[in-house]
Amino acid sequence: MTTPATSATPATSATAAHHYAAPPELVAPGQRTWITRGANFVVAVSEVQAGTRLVRDAQADEYMVFLVDTGARIEAGRDSLQAGAETLTIVPPGASAVTATDDGQIVRVFSAQASDLLALAGNAAVYAQGAPEVAPLLPWPDPPAGFKLRHYVLDEHTQPDTNMRIFRCTNLMLNVMTPRLVARDVHKLSPHSHADFEQGSLAVKGQWVHHMRYPWGPDLSDWKPDEHVEMDSPSLLVVPPKVIHTSRNTNDGGAWLVDIFAPPRMDFSSKPGRVANEAEYPLPTTAA
Repeated sequence: MTTPATSATPATSATAAHHYAAPPELVAPGQRTWITRGANFVVAVSEVQAGTRLVRDAQADEYMVFLVDTGARIEAGRDSLQAGAETLTIVPPGASAVTATDDGQIVRVFSAQASDLLALAGNAAVYAQGAPEVAPLLPWPDPPAGFKLRHYVLDEHTQPDTNMRIFRCTNLMLNVMTPRLVARDVHKLSPHSHADFEQGSLAVKGQWVHHMRYPWGPDLSDWKPDEHVEMDSPSLLVVPPKVIHTSRNTNDGGAWLVDIFAPPRMDFSSKPGRVANEAEYPLPTTAA
């Protein structure tokens, strides 16, 4: 029996945000910040000078801070810590600040509850009609030890059998992959798709080509051609659900990619040992 093609073309198109070539959405003393959103997340990539403070006065939920090549003092309420480059910190709800100790690049990832940043996103128009193909953002259970600063040195979570380093909180999941030191083998790519969630692929180092194939629905006029998007760093690609995609770095000498999801992925979380900080955040009670 022949099964008809029923997968509709995604309502939203992929976003390719070329931060390195586009003006920032936010310019303030000591910082230039590029802001790009998905349906459930928003990413702020900041080039900062030493001493610059990135402040959230009343953040509704947790967010993540990825320090690429600078250190920072991170404060939340009465709690604070000194973080070095190549670290990830989960920041609790409420007032917080990230103060750069050197010039460099700071990445902050928020959920869609950061409505002020959603409004500033360079691709806000993509979501003007919503994103009905994306499952809604439903927060996962609170951490039993309470909300607080949680800090991870990435090198301490590298595993010999995978390039993945996955961290989650109540609303977000980041896969801060190990850097690729040589160009990816074009005979060993990994095309795949996601049924009902987006993937944000943030390049912080290197040159990349993102390959995407959109599904065919019954209406030929909705079909889209394959895309092979060339991007330097920093840049962000937001891939809609159902779109087959894979990424490859074309340079030797170091290329670094971070995958972003909201809410956390259940398929990764349900595999013991796959998520580095799984002991700190329980699974939803509905998990199989």
